[in-house]
Amino acid sequence: MRFLPVVLVLFSSCTATPPRWLKGNLHTHSLWSDGNDFPEVISRWYKDQGYDFLAISDHNTLQEGERWMKVDDVVRRGARAGLKRYREQFGRDWVETRRNGGKLEVRLRPFEEYRPLLEEEGRFLLVQSEEITDRFERREVHINATNIQERIEPRHGDSLRAVMRANLGAVREQSERLGVPIVAHLNHPNFGWSVTAEDLAAVVEERFFEIYNGHPATGQLGDDIHAPLERMWDIANTLRLAQLGAPPLFGLGVDDSHNYWNSTGSTPGRGWVMVRAGELSAAAICAALEAGDFYASSGVTLWDVTFEDDELALQILPQPGVRYVTEFRGSRRGVDLGAEPVMRDGAVVPNVTLRYGDEVGAVLARVEGVQPSYRLRGDELYVRAIVTADVEPENPVWEGQRRQAWTQPVGWRRWLRD
Repeated sequence: MRFLPVVLVLFSSCTATPPRWLKGNLHTHSLWSDGNDFPEVISRWYKDQGYDFLAISDHNTLQEGERWMKVDDVVRRGARAGLKRYREQFGRDWVETRRNGGKLEVRLRPFEEYRPLLEEEGRFLLVQSEEITDRFERREVHINATNIQERIEPRHGDSLRAVMRANLGAVREQSERLGVPIVAHLNHPNFGWSVTAEDLAAVVEERFFEIYNGHPATGQLGDDIHAPLERMWDIANTLRLAQLGAPPLFGLGVDDSHNYWNSTGSTPGRGWVMVRAGELSAAAICAALEAGDFYASSGVTLWDVTFEDDELALQILPQPGVRYVTEFRGSRRGVDLGAEPVMRDGAVVPNVTLRYGDEVGAVLARVEGVQPSYRLRGDELYVRAIVTADVEPENPVWEGQRRQAWTQPVGWRRWLRD
């Protein structure tokens, strides 16, 4: 199989403007699907919180065309004061309502109408997105398409992997046909325990997945049967590089927020990406993502990330009184890929990640402080870094959670097949 060239660039001097870190969320929802607030209000929240870009990714829809919604339905989703807040923030002239069959309805303004109201050149960018929501039998396949131009219908398939490939192929077809960069990523593989690490490895057309998703129902930590996302990432990347000669997966951080009214459920501000780009544009963001020039975060900020002369080095932006520990993880060439099935009540549990030895995704080094680094010795299939602070996030998902940052795997290009 032929792979498009992927260049890992952690600092670029080719752009006219020096690159800077841009903060963004690539996965969130509005009243256009199953969120409970208006897209303008959501966008303003992210802008006010210092985000540089936002992609509202509603399920199987783009925010286009004429759409009216019963205010009663807005209230039922939990936004009891939604219309009032909408009017307070954007004015009565902006908020359109009507009576239909005796029921009050509010117009959902499409993306191209509200976009000019909120965007500011160089400060805040809105990127059109869709969460292509599909399934195979009872297993969910959700793929976000960032910078999409036309809505994509779920493509379906006769297996979970076929469903993934079909939807990824539809995104690729649109990107090539229109000449527009579109980044596709697999959402929350542990939602509904749907996607295994072996699935992630096998569908090499997929280059991105969510290593951190702020929705409480997405199985971040796994359970006694299912592997946590950290483990799945290492297994998938080891299988790709050791067996398939394929590029590794890059890991994204997202909110997947639906609830903008209280502290329960999937609320905003939990996960994001920091993308290094020379300008605030959809094309520049997509290019940086494709190059792996970004990191994911749930609360740790990195001043710099470099990979030069076989050394992965980080500079952490410290917070007073906070202690940081960085783990450098990876697998070495020749790693034992023998695996055992997961058993329950004497029977093999189907459709779950297999159990591999500790050499897969081993901790290669553990470094304290704000300038951790790791020099590769040459036999690593890949190395990635996870920074953990000893304080909880501002908006934690689970008890005992700590702020973290995840860098992308490096040192892997030598193992790709021609």
